[in-house]
Amino acid sequence: MAAAAAIGNVTPNVTIEVRRNAFFTGTPEIYFAKAIDNSRLVKVEDPRRNREMKQFGTALVCLFLLVFTFAWQHFRAIEYGYQIESAKRELGNLTEMNRALKLEDASLRDPERIDVIARRMGLEPLVPGQVVTIDNASADQVGGPVMASNVPTIAIAGR
Repeated sequence: MAAAAAIGNVTPNVTIEVRRNAFFTGTPEIYFAKAIDNSRLVKVEDPRRNREMKQFGTALVCLFLLVFTFAWQHFRAIEYGYQIESAKRELGNLTEMNRALKLEDASLRDPERIDVIARRMGLEPLVPGQVVTIDNASADQVGGPVMASNVPTIAIAGR
């Protein structure tokens, strides 16, 4: 009865929609609008539904963590790949520089080149007896380095 009284108080809005086409396609569609008042309804807590929602949320969190971990590992692997390629490129550049420096060192140590530069500076080849070797036997006999010694040295002036 309450439902009948509620329906009696509500005036239904009737809307008739007719499509305007060149050809008639069938019966017109009729819509009824009815206002429903749900303000007096009280939601009853369902413990089984709450448990299902908690399980579902936990499953979603676990799935998110798995996907996030996989994506993190994937992007770290890509980053490590770039770092390895960069290190390989740098190693190649340093190897090339080392080769160039060794070639330069070999060309600078060339005895013919040194002889030409020495002659330009006015130096002459050594004469026999011009080289004096210093005897280091006293330092070896003691067994350690000599901090200072009072041994006279011989200085030979060049020509």
